[in-house]
Amino acid sequence: MAPTKKVPPEEMMDAVASVAEWLAGGPGVATPARAELARAVRTTARTLAQDAPGHSVEVRVPPFVAVQCIAGPDHTRGTPPNVVETDPRTWLELATGRLDFGEAVAEGRVDASGARAQEIRGYLPVMKK
Repeated sequence: MAPTKKVPPEEMMDAVASVAEWLAGGPGVATPARAELARAVRTTARTLAQDAPGHSVEVRVPPFVAVQCIAGPDHTRGTPPNVVETDPRTWLELATGRLDFGEAVAEGRVDASGARAQEIRGYLPVMKK
C-alpha cells in the first residue's frame, strides 16, 4: 500500500466544520452533499492512520474510505483479521468525540472484529477539542 499524503489538521477541521450542523442534528437539518461528507470521512480516517501507523487493523467507512492502522503484524492478503466497520455518520461521531467507541460497538453501530480491533479506541477522537 502506497503511503498517503499527510492530512494537515486545518484541512481535517475545515472538512468536519462543513458537516458540523448535520452532526449536531436537530429538526430540518439536511444531509450534507456527498462530496462534503466524503471529505470529512476521508480526512478523519486518514488522520487516524497517521496517528496510529501500521497495518494490523483495517477501518472501513463505506462507501468512502478504508485505512489500515495500528502497529503490529501486517495484513497483506485476503480478509483482514482485525476490522472496524461503520457508517459515515457514526464514524464522524467517533472521530469528533460525540460518541464513545465502546458504546457504539454495544449499540451495534460499529462492527469490530478481531482481537486487535478495539485498539483504535485509544486513538479516538482524532479531532481534539
